[in-house]
Amino acid sequence: MGNSTSRLYSALAKTLSSSAVSQHQDCLEQPDSARLDPIDPKDLLEECQIVLQKRPPRFQRNFVDLKKNTVTNHRPIRVMQWNILAQALGEGKDNFVQCPMEALKWEERKCLILEEILAYKPDILCLQEVDHYFDTFEPLLSRLGYQCTFFPKPWSPCLDVEQNNGPDGCALFFLKDRFELINSANIRLTAMKLKTNQVAIAQTLKCNETGRLFCIAVTHLKARTGWERFRSAQGCDLLQNLKNITQGAKIPLIICGDFNAEPTEEVYREFSNSSLNLNSAYKLLSPDGQSEPPYTTWKIRPSGECRHTLDYIWYSQHALNVNSALGLLTEEQIGPNRLPSFNYPSDHLSLVCDFSFNQDPDRLL
Repeated sequence: MGNSTSRLYSALAKTLSSSAVSQHQDCLEQPDSARLDPIDPKDLLEECQIVLQKRPPRFQRNFVDLKKNTVTNHRPIRVMQWNILAQALGEGKDNFVQCPMEALKWEERKCLILEEILAYKPDILCLQEVDHYFDTFEPLLSRLGYQCTFFPKPWSPCLDVEQNNGPDGCALFFLKDRFELINSANIRLTAMKLKTNQVAIAQTLKCNETGRLFCIAVTHLKARTGWERFRSAQGCDLLQNLKNITQGAKIPLIICGDFNAEPTEEVYREFSNSSLNLNSAYKLLSPDGQSEPPYTTWKIRPSGECRHTLDYIWYSQHALNVNSALGLLTEEQIGPNRLPSFNYPSDHLSLVCDFSFNQDPDRLL
């Protein structure tokens, strides 16, 4: 490892406490000011791969071109949505009976997460179940050029786990050289007029290349069967907030989230039929453009195997075009023990889409 790479390694190693980096202790004693220096993403990816050298290689996923003779005069905006699995929940609450505890070690699992992010190079990154924001994601991603925002759950279940790393929540990251922050709102969702434990972040950004405004939001709705009406109420509250933020849909909108809801649920229909004129980007991967993927999460718990479609990227369909979307892992790739695994760090699949603005900015939504 060269000197410049060794200095970079200290940035990653400062967020690790495993034997995987013990042989590089000489790199750990760096002044705090080094944390402020930019990081070359290629170098950080290389360092992650060093930590992961005993693990299987990352799965190959391909982008599906969805352009329909669309001509754009600007670079696409790549948006990544991912429930990364809170470390405290993965180790202490979720009971993935077919996943070895060794596969969940944070020192390596975090490098799998970073490797996935670095491989797809999102302009905007929306994450759920983030419980290592301050010691991992904010320090590293800010040095990669992202502006970072975190909003924890008021009563995170992570806090019930011994040796937790604090509450989990939603996090939103965007590249500062591509966008300017115009407005930011942290939203604690309500249901039946009562504040709940679920949250959202909504930010209005200006695209530096086009001057166009758009709103990006990230959320994570209430989990588990039996809470369908609760999720519906949370969805209505989020939609109302977003209507206000987007001035009644005058500003284009992208919403990323783990909705914990199948397409058959009421909250899904609320988003589909909203006056915000939203469509679900991953429907476009289906032959008719009308069906969601068969799964975005696949796990095995003591109660049995769970395969569900819960994660979505919604967008203003008359203001934005979906140029491409990242294909999902196949059943063969996922394997019989399902997720998470030594190959893949979360029980949810990441979703990635490339968006472009409609060329007629005055077209009604």
